[in-house]
Order: sequence, then structure tokens, then C-alpha cells
Amino acid sequence: MHWRDAIFVSANTLTVIVMRLKAFQCDFFLHILLFRRGLLADSSDSRCPSPRNWNMNDVTTLIAALKTEIGADAVLTQDADLAPFTEDWRGRYKGPATAVVQPSNTAQVAAVVRLCAAHGVPVLPQGGNTSLCAGAIPRNEGVAPVIVNLARMRRIRHIDAANGSMEVEAGCVLKTVQDAAAAENRLYAVSLGAEGSCQIGGNLSTNAGGTGVVRYGNTRDNVLGLEVVLADGTIWNGLRALRKDNTGLDLKHLFIGTEGTLGIITAATLKLHPLPTQHALAWFAPVDPAAALQILGMFQAACGSRLSAFEMINRRQLELVIEHVPGRRNPLSELHEWHVLVELADTGGGDEMAALLQQTLEHAAEQGLIHDAILASNETQRATLWEIRHSVSEANKKSGVGLTTDCAVPVSAVPVFIERATAAVHEIVPALDVLVVAHLGDGNAHFIPFFTFDAWRELPDPTSMANAMRRCVNDVAHELHGTFSAEHGVGQTGLPEMAHYKSSAELGLMRAVKTALDPQNLFNPGRLIP
Repeated sequence: MHWRDAIFVSANTLTVIVMRLKAFQCDFFLHILLFRRGLLADSSDSRCPSPRNWNMNDVTTLIAALKTEIGADAVLTQDADLAPFTEDWRGRYKGPATAVVQPSNTAQVAAVVRLCAAHGVPVLPQGGNTSLCAGAIPRNEGVAPVIVNLARMRRIRHIDAANGSMEVEAGCVLKTVQDAAAAENRLYAVSLGAEGSCQIGGNLSTNAGGTGVVRYGNTRDNVLGLEVVLADGTIWNGLRALRKDNTGLDLKHLFIGTEGTLGIITAATLKLHPLPTQHALAWFAPVDPAAALQILGMFQAACGSRLSAFEMINRRQLELVIEHVPGRRNPLSELHEWHVLVELADTGGGDEMAALLQQTLEHAAEQGLIHDAILASNETQRATLWEIRHSVSEANKKSGVGLTTDCAVPVSAVPVFIERATAAVHEIVPALDVLVVAHLGDGNAHFIPFFTFDAWRELPDPTSMANAMRRCVNDVAHELHGTFSAEHGVGQTGLPEMAHYKSSAELGLMRAVKTALDPQNLFNPGRLIP
């Protein structure tokens, strides 16, 4: 049977979902109260059923069934074969897996889900494994999951340039999608440092942001439709290429940003934009973050929607990039405390944009807001400046242990957030290096307490230190009406923060939705929802 002929979600299914939402909501509020009083030792107890206990006979039976269903070459079980899929790219998190399966199409994903559901074995969807919060790595507790790695599902099914849309499978690498759109004179606007290895499915599962949010929005804002495998193996085909459709709940948003806990996204219809043909880019050193914020306002007033990026890093972060990534140099004559990359993009008028960029920077300099600036005069210089910004993760991995946070606050509060977060960290470890990588245009600031490898090894309790550092930074964001998770996802590392910061009403609703759509707690248990 062709995957397009699979059973879709019916009106009866949606009715059952609504009934389950009503039935479980009150019960979840009670469990929240008990948990807060310490009467539930484990947040998974009773709220969402755990997979049943099983033995080696169950393992053998399941593995054999998986091989029969999708082919022996698509089922990995040996430790050496599992290793790349069970550890995160920074080498910080590792967990056991029953198997790794690599389906080639949506029908195979559905078959895997049905088999795992029948055996009561959890399913962990995995894309490019570029998560910074252990979102796609097995936990070291409970039944080892079957990892559903979607790397073989990498077809670009269709591009409709006139409609500004493209249909792609979840295993497509982001850069491949960008290039395919560009070949049709269109832009897929989501862009981030890991775009050469991260996959569309992972972007969707975390509602990834990146450097273009100031103009184009998050991943959620660049999606028109989805195809999803549900917990019973049903395939929901919501691959519509419409910009207007008011026929009930917009179901795709249940699955975007929920980290594979409600279903496995297997394909998406993405929104495309006109491909910019001209760019104007500058690198400048603002006096401080408050000055950078003021300059952002100047660019927004002068350039409108042509402002496509406004990225800020601090001096220590730039130093690490220069020291640890070959070929990276300081663009300016000296290392200032703060640096900003600003870019304008449009479909024409390159000379006009360059002049506008220069005029805005000159206006800022006249007001004493800038120490120094340089404008990219050609595409090579533009690419070189972007390489500095995109080398941050590589530099940090090579140079020490950075406790990455993913806070977002109102744009106007970013300077205050940086000041208060620095003070909070230094109350715990005076004079500790902090790295700042901020998408200033959308209020997302990655504030990173940073330890050298030696300093980290000397800590008596690194886990407690990491938790304390993240909590003190997240507390500052919360006080400023912000969030601890802007674009990286919650994963494993953010689960305690969900319990700490989310209201009982929010958690109750999330648990009700989870139980309605995944009553076995099959998909990615122990993530997102405490």
C-alpha cells in the first residue's frame, strides 16, 4: 500500500481527543499539586503510563519484526553501530537504545510505530542530532527506546515557485533545502549555524529560530503544512500549501515545537520567499548593549523589512572564535567589548542599501554609539563575516565547557538581562568568563557561563554547578517576563525548568494533550513535559 493511501485522522479521532482532554485535565491538576508537595517521587508516575517491563525474548521478537517490516539493513543493533546515534555531538550525554531504525518512507515509520506500540517500547525520533539540550539522545532510565532516525527520508518532493512553497521530507538537511529553493529563485529563510547537518524534522520539533528571525520569524512561521505519524501508527496528511485555511484547529502547531512527544513529523510543506539578490552587511562595535539596542531601532526605522539580521556577541566569545577556529580573524582594528553583525537584504538596489547601511552607522557614530565599523565590500567579505558568527559553537566545544542557556526576553530588556545575569553568575563564581551570543533583533540571548576544561575537572560536583548556573540565569529571564527556552528546545536539560517556571494550568493542559494523543507515553518520554 502506498503511503498516501494510509488512514488519515478522522472526525471521530478528533472527537476522542477532545473527550480525553476533558477527562484528564482535572486529574492532572491534582497530580501537579501532589508533586509540588513531594508526594510523587517521579514526575512520570501515573500521569503518563510507562512502557511495560520486558525481557530479552521481547527484544528478539521486536527486532525480528522490525527487520521483516523495513529490511535488515535499516535496523541497527550492534553497539558500534548504535554509538553515533546514542551520544550527542559534544560528547556530554549518552544513553542506551534497543535499536536504531532508519526508515525510507512514511509508511515504514508508521509500521515501526505500530510495532513499538504493540511491544510497549518507547520511540525516540531523531534528526541530525545537533541538539544542545540532549533532546534526541536516550535517557539512562526506563526501557531503552527504539531510535527512529530519519536521515534516509531526504527527498525534496515538490517545489511550487509560483505558490512560494516546497514539500520536503523530514530527513532533508537544512542547507540542502536552502539550496534547492535558491535554484528556483526562492528563499527558505530559516538559517542557523548547524544548517550543514541539522535536519528539517529537528528544526520543526524545536521550532528553531536562527539568525533571520528578525525578518522572517521562527520555523513555525515558515511552515504551511505537515505530515505526521501518530502514536497508533495512523498517518495524518496535513501537507496543505495554503496561507489561509480556517477549517477548525490548525493541527500542525500541535507538532511544531513539541520535540517529537506527540507524533513523528515525516514531511513538511515549507513557505518560500523571494530570493534576495542584493545584500549589504557591516560589522561594528557598539559602546555597550544599550547602544546596540538603540542602533537596532535606527535600522528598523530606516530600513524596515530589509533588515534581515542583527547579531551581537561579546569580546570573550570573539576571542574564542579567533583562538580556536582556523582562519577566523577580528574584523576590526582592535578587540572591543561588544560586536554586532548587521545585514540588509532585498531583491534589488544593492548600491542603495549599502548607502543606507553606511548612513545609519554614521548617524549612530555621530551620537557616540559606535567605536568602529567595517562594511563588506563584496560577497567574499560578507561570507567571511558570517563565518565568524557561525563558528561560535565549534569554538566553544574546542575551548572548554560552556553552560549554554537559551533565554528570550522582550527586546527592550536584553541589556538589563545581560547585566543582571552576569551579576548572578558572579555571585556563584566570581570573575567567571561569560559568553554572550544574542539574536538581538528578536530578544533571544544565549548567555553562557564558561569554564576551561581544567576548571571544570576540578569542580567537586559539576552537575550541581551546571544546574545552579542555568537556574540563576533563567531566574533573571523569568523576572523580566521572559523564557528559558527560545529556540533550542527543552530536551532533557530543560525538564526541571519546565516544572519550575510553568504554571499548573499550563502543565495541566500540556499533559492532557499528551495523554490524549499518546496515551501509552510512547513518543520521547521524559522530554518537554515534566
